[in-house]
Formats: sequence, structure tokens, C-alpha cells
Amino acid sequence: MFAILGISLLGKANSVAIASCLLLLIKLLSLDKYLFPTIESYGMSIGLVLLIAAILIPIASGEINLGNIKNVFTSWIGIIAMLISLFTTYLSGLGVQYLTVQGHGNIMPSLIFGAVIAASFLGGVPVGPLITSGMLAFVLKLIHK
Repeated sequence: MFAILGISLLGKANSVAIASCLLLLIKLLSLDKYLFPTIESYGMSIGLVLLIAAILIPIASGEINLGNIKNVFTSWIGIIAMLISLFTTYLSGLGVQYLTVQGHGNIMPSLIFGAVIAASFLGGVPVGPLITSGMLAFVLKLIHK
């Protein structure tokens, strides 16, 4: 955890650094046996709900209205965006299954390290471990057929 924290601080991947600090604090306070199982079980769902709520705020606030939505769905960019969203959402589902149901959580340090490097040197934002693990699961499906 300290290595992930160090790399995330060097790479300015603040969300990873905050998450690492939170987990280290829970461990330091010896609350891990109580909180880790709950966070592991519900953390992803809670995080996704908050992320989706943040994304939906422009619609909820009225900044994006029905006319804007109609224009987006009738443009080629909107159609391509929807198709890419379908594929990446599918990949995210594969990623969740790969990490949790299939029990390959041990790959997470590689995913985080790659995200931190991309954030540090390529100007990326480290929000992609689910999609990345989904891409990995998708490639492994293709290879193992």
C-alpha cells in the first residue's frame, strides 16, 4: 500500500492516493477486520452510484435538456459515442466479473500502476481499472477460444 501511495503521489493520481491513505488509516486504527469486508462488498457499487450521479448532474440541473439530447442522438458523434459507451460498459462488466467473481484481484496492482503512469506522463485520469480489467478479460477470452 505504501508503494501504491508513493507512486500515486509522485504521479499526482490524487484519487488513488486518497484511497490508499484511507485504507492505510483503517489498517492503522485496526478497523480493517470490520471495514475492509464492507468496503470490498459495497465500495464499488457506492462509488459507481456517486460517479453516475456526478455525470447526471447536467441533466438533473436542466443544463442539458430534451432538445440537446435529441440533437446528440441524431449526430454522428453522438451515435459513435453511444456505441463506444456500449462497448466500454460491456468491458467494465467483464472487468468487475474478472476481478471479483473470478477472483483475479491480484492483477489490481498492475492496473493501478499503469493508470498512475498514464496519469503522470500522458495526462490521463486514473478511472479505468474496471475497463482495463475488462479489456484484459476480453483479450483472454479471445486467446482461450
